[in-house]
Amino acid sequence: MSEQDPELDEPAFDDTYAGGGRRKKGRGVPGCIAVIVALVIVLGGVYFVVTKGVDALKAQFGSAADYAGPGRGRVTFEVHEGDTSTVIGRNLKAEGVVESVQAFTDAASGNPDSRNIQVGFYQLKKEMKASDALDILVDPGNILSNTVTIPEGLRVVDIVDILAAKTDFKKQAFLQVLADPSQLGLPSYANGNPEGYLFPSTYSFGPNMKPLDMLKAMVTRWEQAASDADLEGAATALGYTPGELMTVASLVESEARRAQDRGKVARVIYNRLENPDNGQTNGLLQIDATVNYALDRKLGVGLTLDDLQVDSPYNTYKNPGLPPTPIEAPGDAAIQAAAHPTDGPWLYYVTVNLRTGETKFTDNYDEFLAFKDELGVYCQTSDAC
Repeated sequence: MSEQDPELDEPAFDDTYAGGGRRKKGRGVPGCIAVIVALVIVLGGVYFVVTKGVDALKAQFGSAADYAGPGRGRVTFEVHEGDTSTVIGRNLKAEGVVESVQAFTDAASGNPDSRNIQVGFYQLKKEMKASDALDILVDPGNILSNTVTIPEGLRVVDIVDILAAKTDFKKQAFLQVLADPSQLGLPSYANGNPEGYLFPSTYSFGPNMKPLDMLKAMVTRWEQAASDADLEGAATALGYTPGELMTVASLVESEARRAQDRGKVARVIYNRLENPDNGQTNGLLQIDATVNYALDRKLGVGLTLDDLQVDSPYNTYKNPGLPPTPIEAPGDAAIQAAAHPTDGPWLYYVTVNLRTGETKFTDNYDEFLAFKDELGVYCQTSDAC
């Protein structure tokens, strides 16, 4: 066997242990320390460069661009449904309200109320500080609107009078829209007549809304009420059209003084329509409000014998069945009553106390006459009649 080169048995650098446990000779430890020291120096240099670089960037660019405020002029700004803070910031920048989107989103991220910014119009300024603009947007009291309340039981002409009085538009502007009802979004069974479909409610009309927008908003609100009452499904179940149910709802609105009576009044109407052979009613609804509608006057006015002779399809003292259209705008409760009338045999009702609205129902004609006498006695001692 030839002699081995001793350099082949002992590697120049090896800090591991051999199988017998004896550490082999070599220059491993001093070399390792040198490498570690070098790495520390390199990493320290990188940290220094990166840190100083970030500091330099901050010093050069600073925080997001933001106006100092307080701003100038006036900007009517709209927040839309579903707008995020980024979208709002982008729109604010486009309107010249804030200097950068980032300034607004930074302000929003530090204000938990920014999650609850409400849809609507706000009065802002050009070149506002982003946080000042946000302070206005998070307060719903800053929403710009014309708040208009339309009570239940009004005719279209009465509704138009209120809109003209409570908005910046003249009566003629609303009448011009109503002259082309096809643009309102009415249901087909309204036959182009908005009577009964301009829903009574409280509306917040934005500053950019025109008469068409306002009237369409009222029809849209009616659609919600009709859906809530399942108007079309109820009409099918009761054997009427949805338009006829809306007419019944308008009659209920005109006749029922108390919430508990609406379903009963609706039932009396249906019972009279469905029992035309009744000797006392002959299918006549005999509702005073329809006669007043025919005479083009407020629906609560008392009738004279001459009034009852008016020649009109709306005169339910002369013409059996329902009038051709609704006579006023019914609210949610009246629509619900027309769609879901109370079960009962009643054919008559009399409001015997005009102050409290107490109303008595019966299917007996003699009892009905007694109720009328009770009302007569009440009117002798009350100025409510």
